[in-house]
Amino acid sequence: MKRIFKKFFSLILIIILVVLCYFQRGWFKEQYNHLKGMYYIYKGDKAYSADNMGKTLDYYNLGLQLFPKHYEAWYNLGNIYAVHEDYYSAVDAYEHAIKANPKFVMAKMNLGIIYSEDLGFFDDAIIQFDEITKIKLMKLCIPFVYSNIKSIKGNRGLAYFNKGVAWKQKAMFLPQEKIFLYNEYLGNAIESYTKALKLLKKNYDIYYNRAVAHHLRGEYRDAGLDYCKAIQISPMKFEGHYNLAVLLRQLNRNRDSITELQKAALLISESPNSSSIETTYIFNLLNEVSRRLITSDEYFTEKLSDLTPVYGSYTYIHGKVVADEDFDKAIYANFKTCAGIAYFEDKEEE
Repeated sequence: MKRIFKKFFSLILIIILVVLCYFQRGWFKEQYNHLKGMYYIYKGDKAYSADNMGKTLDYYNLGLQLFPKHYEAWYNLGNIYAVHEDYYSAVDAYEHAIKANPKFVMAKMNLGIIYSEDLGFFDDAIIQFDEITKIKLMKLCIPFVYSNIKSIKGNRGLAYFNKGVAWKQKAMFLPQEKIFLYNEYLGNAIESYTKALKLLKKNYDIYYNRAVAHHLRGEYRDAGLDYCKAIQISPMKFEGHYNLAVLLRQLNRNRDSITELQKAALLISESPNSSSIETTYIFNLLNEVSRRLITSDEYFTEKLSDLTPVYGSYTYIHGKVVADEDFDKAIYANFKTCAGIAYFEDKEEE
């Protein structure tokens, strides 16, 4: 009796499965396609790791035809197109990723960056970055195991930063008939950078870019303070020193300008990525400011030779000067010191 019951029960299950397959054949086919699509996407990942771009694109496209809602595959495809500067294909891939997952922050971020920095679609970029700041993601924290709180906060700060960059770019590329919007757009950039700093407090790029926006608006005190903040965070990056030197030159603070130009010149001459044009331009500017200092009243109260800082101790071995640890520390401290900071702080008190 028990065996008959088991056979009857198995038969009922088979009948139910056959009925489900018949009436839900579309669903079963979809699941089969999803599995097959995921297999092709896996093959695409393997081809990408092997640096075979031809096979990577073929497998990804096959996989996405079968599983078009695989947003991570669309995102990976967008990154590949972006690296190879096929920006319109990258935009299409990122848009598919966002359509499949409207809260996909990194797809929106990369799409906004391409809109802003590569295609000049500044308004579209600002929309993407705005949407990122409004996305509500579930915060999860398991002590000593996993936490996404820092990444959520960091991505929101990065979105505000990129929004600021887009506003600055929009200001720089204004047509002549809309030039009256220049300061307004730069003000929007400054507002975005300020919001970014509330989330990413010690970030060189944010302080530096906010300084540039203030500088372009003629807000020299704020620009100087932000350049100095950027220099204190990353003293070995030449851009902060160089732009501060240009600002100090505009303010006729020639001695301080030379100090920063000397640092910028040394840093760019040591950089493997620097161009001869940049190096030549900095040294020409250094010569020009030095001539201005020599012919000014400032030169007679402070000799030009006094501009060279004393860095600390060093050792002379086999005909070569070898820096010791104190020397290195003194060099770093010197580069971290911001020429003109007292001047900008005094202006702030006024």
